[in-house]
Amino acid sequence: MRLRVEFTTEPFDLDEPPRHALVAREVVEGAELDAVDVGPFGNTVEGGAEAVLAAVDALLRKSLEAGATRVSLQVNVIGEGKG
Repeated sequence: MRLRVEFTTEPFDLDEPPRHALVAREVVEGAELDAVDVGPFGNTVEGGAEAVLAAVDALLRKSLEAGATRVSLQVNVIGEGKG
């Protein structure tokens, strides 16, 4: 199964990225994912289910530890295939 996850971490800071946002970016960029799109107001990652779910677990744990007070995410199944 293939998954796409869209996520944001809060609180926002329009002047400079907060630590939790930088940590979240490091997690997804270091994961074994097929696609990573990081933007100022939302982020998207895609890949096999196991890789995406492992990245989401690390993303939640590390961004909360880094000061995020809210993490919003949406998970979509985008196809079948190796998980």
